[in-house]
Amino acid sequence: MKNKGFSLLDLTALLGSFLLSLQTAHGDVAYYIPEEMKRGSIVGNIAKDIGIEVGQLSVRRARIDGDGNSKRYFDMNLNTGDVVVADRIDREGLCAKRPSCVLKQELVLEEPLELHRINIHVHDINDNSPQFKKDTIHLEISESAVKGGRYRLDEAHDADVGQNAIQSYVIENNQHFKLNVVAKSAGGKYGELVIEKELDREQEQELMIVLIAKDGGTPQRSGTVVVHINVLDANDNAPVFSRGLLLASKRLNKMLHCNSGMTFPSFSLRQNIFEYIHQRSSDYETINPC
Repeated sequence: MKNKGFSLLDLTALLGSFLLSLQTAHGDVAYYIPEEMKRGSIVGNIAKDIGIEVGQLSVRRARIDGDGNSKRYFDMNLNTGDVVVADRIDREGLCAKRPSCVLKQELVLEEPLELHRINIHVHDINDNSPQFKKDTIHLEISESAVKGGRYRLDEAHDADVGQNAIQSYVIENNQHFKLNVVAKSAGGKYGELVIEKELDREQEQELMIVLIAKDGGTPQRSGTVVVHINVLDANDNAPVFSRGLLLASKRLNKMLHCNSGMTFPSFSLRQNIFEYIHQRSSDYETINPC
């Protein structure tokens, strides 16, 4: 009985024929585009770039396949050979903060089967502004803090990369602070308030400073946050006596204190003494001039 199967020679010939029909380009085709191009925008002319007649595209049922992307970002105009944008391309959504963003596509031609790799490099555009997590940064700084003291501020975040990311911070002019910008080893920057002139709670109990984050894109974008500084009392002023009074204790009948018209520049000390006098007022029988 004659064997109807394929011999080893037949299989070898068939494999060789298939390999001859499978041709790849001598190198990839590369295109460079900005993100957020409008649908229908032309990326490049693939027919011209691989050296094929435009009429052959329809005959050989040419198509563009994506590399594992569920969304189809590019199509081909079979009448012109142009590769065109088919859907919105958001670099931040596709590649996050990676410095390079490449969409790998493949041009498929049939009869005979022919594949051409297409690498489409997507450049970032400055479409995001720096943003702070909160509208206000709260700080508490003692009035005894010395010149040169540093206070770290929350950093802003920008979805863009490279030059379009945050490049600098500035603050509005004020007499007490200057701003120092620190670059982190892992990337990103943050600001520090540095005391230039010592604080005085008796002059200002709180300060408001506007912090601005700026990127390096064109046009430049920025984001702002208010730094609210509560100046803490250092109890650096002693009571000042303007007139003496005698406070006699009803129970112990002895002198407790002699003062009148006291003024206390330090807020916390003044508050504590007033609270004490209010709580013990029932113990005092008379208040006489000294």
